[in-house]
Amino acid sequence: MILYGNLNSGNCYKVRLLLSYLGVAYIYENIDAPHGGTRTPEFLAINPVGQIPVLKLDDGRVLVESNAIMTFLADGTPYVPISAFDRAKALQWMFWEQYKHEPAIAVARFISFYAPEREGELPTLHAKGQTALDVMEGHLKGAAWFAGTGPTIADIALYAYTHVAEDGGFKLSDYPHIQAWCERMAEHPRHVLMTDMPA
Repeated sequence: MILYGNLNSGNCYKVRLLLSYLGVAYIYENIDAPHGGTRTPEFLAINPVGQIPVLKLDDGRVLVESNAIMTFLADGTPYVPISAFDRAKALQWMFWEQYKHEPAIAVARFISFYAPEREGELPTLHAKGQTALDVMEGHLKGAAWFAGTGPTIADIALYAYTHVAEDGGFKLSDYPHIQAWCERMAEHPRHVLMTDMPA
């Protein structure tokens, strides 16, 4: 398999983290997305939408969208809950992550890194991101994980941008249960850092 991604992208990190947890070998192609790497004719031939991550399977089939890629890779593993209800809860959190969490927390981080001319957007993004973090904190007060009895693709999806939320101006010290959950995630024996280049 070939994974096309970027080391500073949380959406790409989700997939790399799951692949590491699973011990699956793959080829990694780093795409310089912030500087137009996803807009080249060569990349657009792989994904016409012009987004990463992209997973190209051995048989040439292509999957895009980080949460869809993770759902495919984790099928039949402990990272997808066995019970139908817990599977649905994992998907519920993953849909919420892309709709309510990532658009605030990831975009605030992107502006801080790459688009200072958009700093006027940060107060609104911080308000929305804090609301998302409040929801996570409330859940984690009564549960160790987001679905089932151990880490699942829902936890991986939410961890990717949450653990680096401070890059975008959020204070994780205000969220002790989120901090404890991040520490639990990092205790996985195959945990890798966001900026670790895959071997």
